Amino acid sequence: MNDATASVHLPVTSAEIEQLLPHRYPFLLVDRVVEFEKDKRVLAYKNVSYNEPFFTGHFPGHKVMPGVLVVEALAQAGGLLTQLSRDPGAGEGQIFYLVKVDNAKFTRMVVPGDRLELEVVLKRRIRNMAQYAGIARVDGEQAACAEILCAAARN
Repeated sequence: MNDATASVHLPVTSAEIEQLLPHRYPFLLVDRVVEFEKDKRVLAYKNVSYNEPFFTGHFPGHKVMPGVLVVEALAQAGGLLTQLSRDPGAGEGQIFYLVKVDNAKFTRMVVPGDRLELEVVLKRRIRNMAQYAGIARVDGEQAACAEILCAAARN
């Protein structure tokens, strides 16, 4: 761990994630952060359980995690990258909102029992906005990728 990441103790647990993101069950889609480089990159994961509420209707008899939720998980990982990179006390009372998704591609189904790995890289930051590139993988195989733009607003 270098000086830039010295204040972040890995792994970042689900309880700590709840302190950093406004999302809650059933919409909190990141379970743990396992790698972090300040203002650069985060590696997180979501354990996809058979009991996820979205599997009730997507699809009965052939459960598949909706692609838009995979992209949302990437956006939440991006939010964690931003929150973990902030200086203590900076940005309090702000929530990052997803405002744009570009070049989303879905290349593998995500099903119950999968561990969805979320790698997000900060491409640039302009004022209250951040642009990320994200790749979601299962067992090392790309499941989805997208470019994501988020904007901070006061809560």
